[in-house]
Amino acid sequence: MVRLFVAVDLPAPVRQRLAVLQGGVPAARWVQAESLHLTLRFIGEVDYATARDIDAALGRIRAPAFEVSIAGVGCFGPDKRPRALWAGTDPSPPLQFLRDKVDRAVVAAGLAPDDRKFKPHITLARFRDRPGPRLIRWMTDNSLLRIQPVPVDRFVLFESTLGGEGAIYRPVADYPLSPETGHQAAGAHSVAHEELLQRRQLPNGG
Repeated sequence: MVRLFVAVDLPAPVRQRLAVLQGGVPAARWVQAESLHLTLRFIGEVDYATARDIDAALGRIRAPAFEVSIAGVGCFGPDKRPRALWAGTDPSPPLQFLRDKVDRAVVAAGLAPDDRKFKPHITLARFRDRPGPRLIRWMTDNSLLRIQPVPVDRFVLFESTLGGEGAIYRPVADYPLSPETGHQAAGAHSVAHEELLQRRQLPNGG
């Protein structure tokens, strides 16, 4: 079995800009800068045959490259017990279009659709305990966050491995988007993808 999700990987300067914001909130478990991303579709654990089908379906997606602006911050969960702290984006029809394409591709590979309303965001931190009033100050100080424009010229299939210090993300494959025609260029596969292919050849997925 392998745990997967599909996301937009962020350029290094954008990750560094967001990392500057990370701090000053008790109980926050900040996401490492190199792991910051914008999730398009969480998949979860699947067997290796299904992973291959997902990869193939994602490779058939046709969508144009675009730009998106990161704007504002917020929390998931109740006010007194938030679960996660995030940076949001401006409304982006091309981003919604890409997300819908990804969801349909995952469904075509045999999984259930994600019927939740898409709220594009970049998770900055997760909370183990109540963060207290300093969270309110942090959100006030960063409420006018804006990073623009962020180019989106590809999306990525990630493998997620859970560990004691949080999840470790590894790119399995990326799928370039065309800047003009809306046709996707040939997908690029990582070493992790080749390892995934090899593991799928083992009995019971290795």
